[in-house]
Amino acid sequence: MLFVNPPAPLANFDQDILTELLRDKRSPNTRRTYSKGLKDFFVTMTQFEPSPDAVAWFLSLGRFQAIALVLRYRAALLERGLTPATVNVRLSAVKSLVNYARKIGKCEYSLEDVEGLRVETYRDTTGVSPETFKQITSQIQLNCLKGVRDAAILRLLWDNALRRAEVCSLDLEDYSAGDLKLLIKGKGKLTKESISLSSKAVVLINDWLGVIGDRALDKPLFCTVDRATFGHRLSGNAIYNIVRNSSESAGITKMMSPHRIRHSAITAALDATNGDT
Repeated sequence: MLFVNPPAPLANFDQDILTELLRDKRSPNTRRTYSKGLKDFFVTMTQFEPSPDAVAWFLSLGRFQAIALVLRYRAALLERGLTPATVNVRLSAVKSLVNYARKIGKCEYSLEDVEGLRVETYRDTTGVSPETFKQITSQIQLNCLKGVRDAAILRLLWDNALRRAEVCSLDLEDYSAGDLKLLIKGKGKLTKESISLSSKAVVLINDWLGVIGDRALDKPLFCTVDRATFGHRLSGNAIYNIVRNSSESAGITKMMSPHRIRHSAITAALDATNGDT
């Protein structure tokens, strides 16, 4: 299955296509996902890291060679027990690389014949009520750093229906307590926009900033509080875990996530205003 000795790249492949592809993606999450997927592809199928030489070799293959290689990779992922959804994410990274290379004249084939796997999963897309959200937040312990931070984050997720990536990217300089404003970089946006904060959110954010201490304005608004990584920017997974763990502690049986909080908050706002928002 493995292609252990890929040939030397062609001379005209002097660009780092992989770096260019990742730079072309706006979302940091997309860049991380594609980087991880492409590394797995090259290590699995060639035993080489995705260096410019390895990428150039792959893009110089003939159409049928490339398709056969990617189909074998798909089979290898299934043999490892990965879910169809994960397999499709890995394949999309490889396809994106090929599509980008074709656009700039560095590849002559496409992978449109490599189909993704059918995902058959039931998803409960119903939201939660404001009362349920209050139940989640009421059990948070506000006598520790983590509790104060988590309460502020949950309030932003609900009151402003923020995405977890938007929360992760917040810096101290984005927050204005006096104006009750917050600058966020929305999904797919190149510039930040100002949003209004509720009085509850401002109180909780101020409480958090009061206990975390003075930090530079370019530091993250919300950071890690464990000893090993204290002060680091929170990841999307960290926000997810805050929501899930807080919900479980409150006895909520529904699988909770930042997206479900956002969906529920939007629904609650529409219900409260009869759709006039």
